[in-house]
Amino acid sequence: MTDIYEFEGKTLCNTNSVLGEGPTYDPDSNTVWWFNILGKELHELRLATGEKKVHPLPVMASVLARIDAGRQLIATEEGLFVRDLASGNLTFYAALENDRPENRSNDGRTHPSGALWIGTMSKRAENQAGAIYHVAGGKVTKIFNGISIPNSICFSPDGAIGYYTDSRINRLMRVMVDPHTGLPAGEPIVLVDSMNEPGDIDGSVVDADGYIWNARWGAGVVDRYNPDGLRISRYKVPAVQPSCPAFIGVNADRLAVTTAWEGLDEDARSAQPSAGALLELGIEVKGVFDPVYVI
Repeated sequence: MTDIYEFEGKTLCNTNSVLGEGPTYDPDSNTVWWFNILGKELHELRLATGEKKVHPLPVMASVLARIDAGRQLIATEEGLFVRDLASGNLTFYAALENDRPENRSNDGRTHPSGALWIGTMSKRAENQAGAIYHVAGGKVTKIFNGISIPNSICFSPDGAIGYYTDSRINRLMRVMVDPHTGLPAGEPIVLVDSMNEPGDIDGSVVDADGYIWNARWGAGVVDRYNPDGLRISRYKVPAVQPSCPAFIGVNADRLAVTTAWEGLDEDARSAQPSAGALLELGIEVKGVFDPVYVI
């Protein structure tokens, strides 16, 4: 049986993104970063002071990984770039799909080994037009093909298990992974089949105990699954389209979630003023920080 909880959290940032996505936390600066993909923006929120900045981008981007105190790796519709924190300048790092300008990056996450998994999809969400790639040391390797909307890329704390989904199919996949390289070490199997349930499996993170926290787009909830794929709890949020959670705070004991108002009509947006905001669930979690990317 799934325990269901009402929203008792708060709004961390009420800047309403068309498509808020890709949240991550930098423990060195106590800063939350996330994207407004369709608005071509990178958002920055300093938790200690509440200082907020919006960094315009020349391209649509969706995933950020820390490299070191002065650099970030970001995944965009034109490939991977190193971003200098001081200047905001972008330096080309690696191509993803130069032969497919109709595609863009979507969900992704750094593996404990320091490698990155990054998914791509059609800008028009065409069926099976995208893929998931493994990036390490600048080398890009396609690991899963024929993905329509890649999401839920995340890993067990020891790096031995990877997860992902195609949100169009709505099955959360589990695959064994080499902990030292971040490359798949087996064939994916279905962990959670929710094809016939309302909403879509979107972004996910895994906590220190191996439990999966998933934002369910279209259902206005964040679900928590145990490592066997059993949904044990459901947390309501005041936005019908939550997109991705992230552990935040100096102890990784808080959970934030990005949301979106993409596709909502005027009435729907009026009914949920939090659509597009960065929210925090009012619960204590046992999270882990996203690893740094090893360049």
